[in-house]
Amino acid sequence: MLVGGVACAIGWWLGYWWHYPILTAVVLTVLAVMAVSVIDTLKGYEFLDWLRAPDVDPPVLPGLWGEAAHRVHRMLRLKEQGLQQERERLGHFLSGIDASPNGVILLDQNDQITWISRSAAMHFDLDPVRDILQRITNLVRMPAFVQYLNEGLYTEPVVLPRIHSGVGTLSVTVHRYGDDLKMVLSQDITERERSEAMRRDFVANVSHEIRTPLTVLYGFIETLTNLQLTEVERERVLALMTQQAERMQTLVSDLLMLAQIEGSPRPNSDTWCTVSGLMQRLQSDAQGLSRGRHDLRFEMLPSGVMFEVAGVEGEWLSAMSNLVSNAIRYTPEGGTVTVRWTGFDDGHAEFAVQDSGIGIDADHIPRLTERFYRVDGSRSRDTGGTGLGLSIVKHVIQRHGGDLRVTSEKGKGSAFVLNVPALRVRRKQAAQ
Repeated sequence: MLVGGVACAIGWWLGYWWHYPILTAVVLTVLAVMAVSVIDTLKGYEFLDWLRAPDVDPPVLPGLWGEAAHRVHRMLRLKEQGLQQERERLGHFLSGIDASPNGVILLDQNDQITWISRSAAMHFDLDPVRDILQRITNLVRMPAFVQYLNEGLYTEPVVLPRIHSGVGTLSVTVHRYGDDLKMVLSQDITERERSEAMRRDFVANVSHEIRTPLTVLYGFIETLTNLQLTEVERERVLALMTQQAERMQTLVSDLLMLAQIEGSPRPNSDTWCTVSGLMQRLQSDAQGLSRGRHDLRFEMLPSGVMFEVAGVEGEWLSAMSNLVSNAIRYTPEGGTVTVRWTGFDDGHAEFAVQDSGIGIDADHIPRLTERFYRVDGSRSRDTGGTGLGLSIVKHVIQRHGGDLRVTSEKGKGSAFVLNVPALRVRRKQAAQ
């Protein structure tokens, strides 16, 4: 109706002013300009409406408004792509930090947590989602950490117990960055502390083991120098000095063997030695050590098969002879020591030494392969042991890809078994 009314009004006006063409042209021009301006204004409002929510595609507009909408849309798209790339870079950066074994916690100006890595969450028993924007001192309440954080002197790390497992040690350092922001770095130094303790114990044990024979030798040297001894006494003193010197030489040899094993790569599987040859040498040494005081039994199962083992022959001999000599030393006279090599259908083999000796309490078994660990220190020294034999055995078998198993019961003997993997074992039919 409005359009019809406007059309009638224009028609009447044109009829009325037909006799005034110039005035009519001016009026029509003005009306046309006004119409274009109104349309342009409406398109402008449409463009403004799109700018309020530019996530959707721009409207199809004619002329300058269409060109402006296209350019703005392209600029926004490029900006969004740039932001997405920055977000991806930040995500990769945080993922890299998250994969580190060292923990990272980011704090704002109020010591509130803004980001936690997985390692830090484990170290401090935190939740990477739940604990965001929580004040860290409300969650990590160890007095040493709270004092360290509040003092603001971060030149040296603070050492804390590991919260998550309750076992272990953390080294924690705080670094400032940005506008009074803080980064908390945590490192699990449990293994380093354990290695340092082992090093200290090792040095102390070596010093103790060498000091005793040196003291004895020094005393005998003074005796030989200052006293007139009979030939019998002199021979006895020299024999004791020789015994102590041999003990030190054995200790040094074992230490060198351990150092060589630990510092060498895993031996190749292309060098083979016969198990029968190793068993013969073990049997000869065992008979010399036992001197007929024990029932020694050496067996190869199944019979009629020749076995070969790959690796370093000297290391295999050292590991096997340590087990045999230990069994003889800790088995009373009249006892039985059984040495057995057994090959299995799946290709692997076992070297087992079983004795009827004094046995070992179950509490001691996990620590038997530690350097210088002795169940009975005085007895071990009396029997000539250095406390390094089983440590050598463990390192040798592990270097060759196997493992050591120990079973024992106090008063009922012990069994030590070397499990040799199939790739280190080769079998042939023995010649008839």
